[in-house]
Amino acid sequence: MKLVTAIIKPFKLDDVREALSEIGIAGVTVTEVKGFGRQKGHTELYRGAEYVVDFLPKVKLEVAVADKAVEQVIEAVIKTANTGKIGDGKIFVSPLEQVIRIRTGEVGEDAL
Repeated sequence: MKLVTAIIKPFKLDDVREALSEIGIAGVTVTEVKGFGRQKGHTELYRGAEYVVDFLPKVKLEVAVADKAVEQVIEAVIKTANTGKIGDGKIFVSPLEQVIRIRTGEVGEDAL
């Protein structure tokens, strides 16, 4: 089992969620986050004063999947979150040692 974590632009969230639903992914955890990479933020003008926005708003998706579904999830996220511009985000894949469904006590892939 793997944990696929994707950091994407907020306006792409609905598209990515629909793409994951289409390939049979039933559960996704979404967190609003802020950060920067190569974009390094930007400057904005507010009431005549210029200020630097160091951290940009992003959305973090976390999806626990069986090993056989990892490539499908990655492809779906890349296809739908890509705008071709800097700041599209990143995908991280980590191993999951154990998953337990609290309600039923199911363990492993059965708990997904």
